[in-house]
Amino acid sequence: MGRTASLTRATAETDIALTLDLDGSGASEIDTGIGFLDHMLTAFARHALFDLRIRAQGDLQIDCHHTTEDVGIVLGRAFAEAIGDKRGIVRFGHALIPMDEALAEAAVDISGRGHLAWTVSFERHRIGEIDTELFEEFFRAFAANALLTLHITSRAGRNAHHVAESCFKAAARALRMAAALDPRIGDAIPSTKGAL
Repeated sequence: MGRTASLTRATAETDIALTLDLDGSGASEIDTGIGFLDHMLTAFARHALFDLRIRAQGDLQIDCHHTTEDVGIVLGRAFAEAIGDKRGIVRFGHALIPMDEALAEAAVDISGRGHLAWTVSFERHRIGEIDTELFEEFFRAFAANALLTLHITSRAGRNAHHVAESCFKAAARALRMAAALDPRIGDAIPSTKGAL
């Protein structure tokens, strides 16, 4: 069986349908109603080599917060379902991604413990219609629901678009590495505890 998941989540604030294939080619169809978030998630799928389809409808007449956070929740839950018991995975991943003047670093441990360490700042508060503070909310929701530890650090950057995009691409590349199957360990759990 493939490492895939299909989930829906409906609340009074958002209605989300998502499919994820961890062993894809980077194909994506993203429609969250937030143009810049769609752009980031398209880049995320491409660089993680995950096939990702997201349809989200939210209360954008209020702001982008609920939709952004809830997409992170559903993507995280789908990742946790698709990765399964974590047998045979590399488990750890890291990436350092430059984008012009911006440089972002991501490190991930598919540990069974949800945690985000976010050391990123933006020189402006909005990109398009989305508040830049919502990127932290997205990744926090993702990490908590994917049950993984994720550190994202911006090492350099002035252009908010470049800073955000380098963060999403670094996270994608780190996750691609960590979720990869390691032929040297077969179907073993990559932990001395025997479980993750």
